[in-house]
This record gives sequence, C-alpha cells and structure tokens, in this order.
Amino acid sequence: MADRPSRAGAAPPVLVDAVDEASAATTPAVRATTVQAEPRQDDVSAARRSRGRALVTGIASSLAGKAVGLVAPLLITPIAFSYLGAERYGMWMAITSLTAMALFADFGLGNGLLTRLSRLYATGDRRVAAREIASAYALLTCLAVALLLVLVLSIQLVAWPAFLNVVDPVVARDARAVVLLCFGAFLINIPLALIQRVQYAHQQVGQSNLWQAAGSLVSAALVVAAVAVNAAPVLVIAAAVLAVPLLNLANSICYFGWQQPDLRPRVKDVRASKVRGLLRLGLRFFGLSVLSSIALNIDGFLVGRVLGLHAAANYAVILRMFAVLVLFVTLVNLPLWPANGEALARGDVTWVRRSTRRMVYLSAAVVTLPALCLILGGNDILRLWVRSDDLDHVPVPLFVALAVWSVFLAVAAPLFMVQNSVGLLGAQFLGWAVCLVVAVPLKILLAGRDGLSGVALASALSYGVTVLPAAVVGYRKALASVSAKRSNPIEMEHDGEYIARHRRRPA
Repeated sequence: MADRPSRAGAAPPVLVDAVDEASAATTPAVRATTVQAEPRQDDVSAARRSRGRALVTGIASSLAGKAVGLVAPLLITPIAFSYLGAERYGMWMAITSLTAMALFADFGLGNGLLTRLSRLYATGDRRVAAREIASAYALLTCLAVALLLVLVLSIQLVAWPAFLNVVDPVVARDARAVVLLCFGAFLINIPLALIQRVQYAHQQVGQSNLWQAAGSLVSAALVVAAVAVNAAPVLVIAAAVLAVPLLNLANSICYFGWQQPDLRPRVKDVRASKVRGLLRLGLRFFGLSVLSSIALNIDGFLVGRVLGLHAAANYAVILRMFAVLVLFVTLVNLPLWPANGEALARGDVTWVRRSTRRMVYLSAAVVTLPALCLILGGNDILRLWVRSDDLDHVPVPLFVALAVWSVFLAVAAPLFMVQNSVGLLGAQFLGWAVCLVVAVPLKILLAGRDGLSGVALASALSYGVTVLPAAVVGYRKALASVSAKRSNPIEMEHDGEYIARHRRRPA
C-alpha cells in the first residue's frame, strides 16, 4: 500500500497562508497565518523522485489493469452468451450500451475533485482536503439517490420489452429487472467511484488500478460461479454488474477506514462553499467532455448519412483498431494529471515542462510504431480479425489519415493533462468547439469526393488546425499562470470557495 501523503517525502508547501472558508465568505481578513521558508533543494529533489516513481508506477499499473479489464470480459462472454441465450444476452448488451452513454452522469465532479485534491496534496492541508472529499461525496450521493428514485418510479412507465425489441415472452419478463439492475448498479457506483479520484490525487494510482483490475476479475469469477450453480439468468447478470460497485465500496472502506481515516467523508465536513466550487469546476469538465465526445464520435452518423450504413459499418471496424491506440494514449497520460497538479501547486514548473516534453515524445513514438504497421498491413489484419466478405478493401490513404490523427491525439494528451491539473479549460473549449464547426462540413464535403478516406483526412486536418494549437496555447497559459502567481510575494487567490493569502518568510 502507498504511504500516506503527509509522511516522508513531502516537501514543505510553497503556498502557506490559509483562511478558513467560513470566515472567508464574509471577510477577506486572514484568520491564521503560518509562515514557512522556501523549500530546500533536497526537499524539491525528494518530491521529484517520489512524483516520478508514482508516475511510472501509475503508467505501468494502468496498462496492466486495462489489460485485465479487457481480458476478463473476453473470458466470460462465451460462457454468458451460451448460458443466457442470444436474445437475453443481446438485451443485456443493449441496456449496457445505454449506461455507457450516461458516463457523464457525475457532471464532471470526479474530475473537479481530482484537480482540487492534487493541489491540496502538495500544500498538505488535509483539513481542507477532507472537506472537499466530504462535499463531493455528499453531492454525488444526493444525485445518485435522486436518479435512483426516478429510475424506480419510471421502471413501470416505460415499455422496456418493446423498447428493446424483445420477442421471446420469457425474456421479456426479465427486461425490467435487468434494466433496474444495470442502471441501478451504474447509479450506485457514481459516488462509490470517487475513491478512484481520491487515490489518483494522492498519487496512489497503482493502488487504484489494482482495485479496478480486481473488480474485473471478481465480476468474471462471480459470473462463472453463478453459471456453475445454474443460477437464474437475472442473477448471472447481477453477478456481472454488481461486482464493480462492491469492489469500489470495499476499496473505500479500506482506504478511509484504515489507510487515511482523517480523510474519511463525514457529514460535519460538508461545506456549501465547497459544493458550489466543485459544481463550478465540475460543470466545466462536464461541458468539455460532452463537446469533445461529440467531435470524436460523430463520424459514424455522418458516414451513414452521406455514404450509407454499409460504409458506416466498414469505417467503424477500421476505426476500432485505431481506437486501441487512442485508449493507450489516455491510459499512459492520465497519471500525469495529479502529478502535474501537485508539482504546480509546489511551483515546480521545471519538472512539469520536462515530464510533459518526455510524455509527448513517448506518446507519439509508441503510437507511431503500430500506426505504421496498420498502414503497411492493415488489410491483412482486418481479414484475420473480422473474417467477413462484407468488409471492403481499405485504401492506404485511409490508414495514413487515421495514423496522422492518432499521432495528433498522442501529442496533445500530455498538454491537456497540464491544463486539467489547474482547471484551465478555456483553450480546450475553444479548440474543440472550432474543431466541431470545421470538421462537420469538411467531412461531408470530402466524404462525397473521396469516400471514407476523405472522412479520415478531414478528421486529421480539423484536429491538427484547431485542437492541437489550442492544446499548445492552453499549456503555455497554464504554466504562465503558475509562474505569475509565484512572482508576487503577496497575492490573493480565489478558487471558488475560499481566499488564501500567501507569503514567504522574510530574510
């Protein structure tokens, strides 16, 4: 288990004066002042080593955990398909796809909490961190309960068997129960999944990824056990969907019960000012996620409208191969988010510049190699993988365009992690908004002229001239904002819920 953040290896905070948020709401006066010296070089070096180890561990465990998360469903799919039957299994997968569309149900609050806790981890203010955590849990628990009530009240109002196009009357009888299970487990997991953000913020990424991998393994084991004892089909589905929230609950109990009891969410620590601050930051992340998701996932709809559903199916299969590269980029760079937040809170801009530059090179290099393999042998790989005569021959320019698009994504990802770590999202908003405006007509135009290759080319061009420059501009602004704050010996910083005055010890 990872050491507690307050122990050895933590450098003295650079930002040192704190004001209790209760008094800050009515007066800007400082109630208590703690004067500390500039961090020594030994402390800075120790913090960098600790941060670097956490980053490497996080990247390795993210890849290993995702591998387990991908393999476990592959193992249980034939078992569940054979036991449940094609129609019941298809109904389950259809409902699962609906929950996947609701991945933004936490309204970005988890990302907002990650950003704020990463800074507090550097300053060592565990009292404020506990209030942030308690407020986030209170807010998301209320949201989950409200949505659960809506689900329970509406479960009988929707004709789910007809909506899901279930024909078998026996399977139709289970439709509402499966809907209640899948959506219920999803909603319950909204507050329970916050433990992952808390652990990421405290640079315990490896620990969090181990728990997530355990959730996938437990889910597979429970499904196999349920099938072995000839359990009812609904119980087999319950075993699959309830494992993840149960493991998140166990993780939360272990973490807050024994590992970090001073951060345990308590009702007395909930603050309205924290809730408001989390909502403001979380909704910005939510809006950004919705905007970027639309821009990245609109291709299937556009291709179907312009070139037909057959072309859309072909494009979806081709894009799936490159989606693996995009997933890799996300997994590798996500641990940078809390690491950057902690480093910038300490004012360690040098480390952030160096690590970001290295991650840009690493992400681009690792994506470029398999992308080149897809350019040279993509059609052979598709034939071995899909084994269908309905799949058309893919022209090389299509592979080239998607490869370039993947490299652009890889280069931008580390730059976005810096901006996310300080909650500076304006450049990203602008980049994705302009990308959407440019990409849609360009894809329609080039699709009519060059087919699927034109769609891929439009994706690469629109991203390269809009989102990529926005990533660079936002990255520079994020570092400049931190440097500007450090250049003032006395400054006031307002983060949405309290005011803090920072001073250095006089010579």
